[in-house]
Amino acid sequence: EVQLVESGGGLVQPGGSLRLSCAASGFTFSSYAMSWYRQTPGKERELVASITSAGGNTNYADSMKGRVTISRDNAKNTVYLQMNSLKPEDTAVYYCRAKYGSMVDVWGQGTQVTVSS
Repeated sequence: EVQLVESGGGLVQPGGSLRLSCAASGFTFSSYAMSWYRQTPGKERELVASITSAGGNTNYADSMKGRVTISRDNAKNTVYLQMNSLKPEDTAVYYCRAKYGSMVDVWGQGTQVTVSS
């Protein structure tokens, strides 16, 4: 079964760091572009970062550029999101997404990130 499972979220103080992980199974991970999104209640889900299948190209939202890094380990079927200098407005549920063109679109269940003192 195709599955994405996020982990690594939790409570962190402003200025702190977290590393999120997304473990993939049930498909050929190395063929898929991967991305991270986030969503808060009452707001639309927004893109945080994306990475191509081989990891050669990355893209970041302007609001988080310079504070986050997306990476992947195709041998371990895992994509990561390193988050630094976190702010209260970064509080959200963070989702992992796998995509192959317009034919395949798979989402994880999400992991909660709360930035608060």
